[in-house]
Amino acid sequence: MSQLIAKVPPKAKGILYIVLAAFFFSLMTFFVKLSGDVPSIQKVFFRNIVAFVVAFVGLARSEEKFHVRKDSWGPLFLRCAFGTLGIVANFWAIDRLALADSNILNKMSPFFAIIMSYFILKERPNRVERVSVLIAFIGALFVIKPTAGIASLPALVGLSSGFCAGTAYTYVRKLSKQGERGVLIVFAFSAFTLLVTAPYLIFDYHPMTLWQTAMLLLAGVGGAGGQFSITAAYAHAPAKEISVFDYIQVLFAAVWGLLAWGELPDWLSVLGYVIIIGVAVFRWWYNLKQEEVIS
Repeated sequence: MSQLIAKVPPKAKGILYIVLAAFFFSLMTFFVKLSGDVPSIQKVFFRNIVAFVVAFVGLARSEEKFHVRKDSWGPLFLRCAFGTLGIVANFWAIDRLALADSNILNKMSPFFAIIMSYFILKERPNRVERVSVLIAFIGALFVIKPTAGIASLPALVGLSSGFCAGTAYTYVRKLSKQGERGVLIVFAFSAFTLLVTAPYLIFDYHPMTLWQTAMLLLAGVGGAGGQFSITAAYAHAPAKEISVFDYIQVLFAAVWGLLAWGELPDWLSVLGYVIIIGVAVFRWWYNLKQEEVIS
């Protein structure tokens, strides 16, 4: 079996891992919503316990242990801060939106990453990237439906989760360029989130049923599986070749939402999905074509 896996091309492995990550992350949002009436901050705490334990064990067994590069402390803190804000906003939106809607708004993160890369990494987006960001935001408007007034607040919070995630991913890229280890980044994010949310649990803990506890621990398993799967994906293939397959998460989420709650997105949301995923597919195709021209 191992010999058969070894023969699989790296790009195919990358696609497999990123589809697996999309599946795990969709399960995470599914179990978060199934946990019901639990404060979002409390959900975030339990969601990160599993990833913290797995990353802690991985670092403890590594040669460098918990060593952090001197130039990594600032970017690492900002990655953790934006990542924590993003996951709190995402969980809050999940409880108030159709599962597919909250997922697609969070998946605006790659387009926000293009914007934030200009400020953080000094990378100027080309014309195609600038236009793709604009079109993606138009697609997001169909999901948000701003004419709904105050009813669109959960959607705006969902969109803000995409901004925070995109900013966090940009800092992950910065840290990776500086040579920081992926498992350390996962550990730092998980530990930071636990530390930030722990005081809330100490002073305002909401008792949970066995069902709610089980659902949040399963969300933690999904989140950890997603984090490590996506790390493995980008270790096997460049982001420009496989990142588009991450949008399969929206399809998984739509299936869970339909089966569990009978959620059917309206035609405006579907149009928004098509626009956002369509422009992501175009960017992926365009980047591959540019790579062929250069080579």
